[in-house]
Amino acid sequence: MQDDLVIANRSFRSRLIAGTGKYSSSEIMRLAHDAAEVEMITVAVRRVDLGARGSGSLLDAIDPRLMILPNTAGCYTALDAIRTARLGRENGLSEWVKLEVIGDERTLFPDNEALLEATRVLVKEGFIVLPYTNDDPVVCRKLEDAGAAAVMPLGAPIGSGLGIQNRNNIVIIKEQASVPVIVDAGVGTASDAALAMELGVDGVLMNTGIAGAGDAVAMAEAMKLAVRAGRLAYRAGRIPRKRYASASSPLEGVIGG
Repeated sequence: MQDDLVIANRSFRSRLIAGTGKYSSSEIMRLAHDAAEVEMITVAVRRVDLGARGSGSLLDAIDPRLMILPNTAGCYTALDAIRTARLGRENGLSEWVKLEVIGDERTLFPDNEALLEATRVLVKEGFIVLPYTNDDPVVCRKLEDAGAAAVMPLGAPIGSGLGIQNRNNIVIIKEQASVPVIVDAGVGTASDAALAMELGVDGVLMNTGIAGAGDAVAMAEAMKLAVRAGRLAYRAGRIPRKRYASASSPLEGVIGG
């Protein structure tokens, strides 16, 4: 049964979104993207030379079949993020943007007040905005009200590999959202990705968890399978948790019992 991820009326077969940073080489990045079977990848606008196409730049190394999702990584004010999103669009990357406005240099937690401001401005300018935010149900609701096409709460701090730290908040965010919910940041291994999907989110975005692995290509495949397994398990419906055992081979009705 086809089970597409739909964002802003665009369908994706893959519910895994990958990044382009921290890979040991461009070739490993491409192989990892192939192994993950992703359809959308993020590119930090401020970290690529937009005028260097055709001369071995990162943009040249990206499979042209993949959709580029520009992001505003490295921006610490709403104005910087807005300018960066505009720069990406003006240089032909996309009108889509993964919006990041960082509020703290050490934790890389978002500045949610600035994030909301930037979201409102960019939505009015016609951008498809996917904001990276805290796992805060109130902020996620405000971002959706501001016009975000999806909300992207963190599972844990960027690059930490700690996995999902607040399962309950993620579930609440998903329950109240009418746009896709994509866990962004903190996924360290396949079980983290599977758990995120089992909580009911619509997708997972990761970079370091794949690029920083000992074998990035193998980890990319593992993440692909984990996302698929977690989604399938969520749709199948897990058994209720019980305090005591429940026999898997009941004796009721057994002759001679």
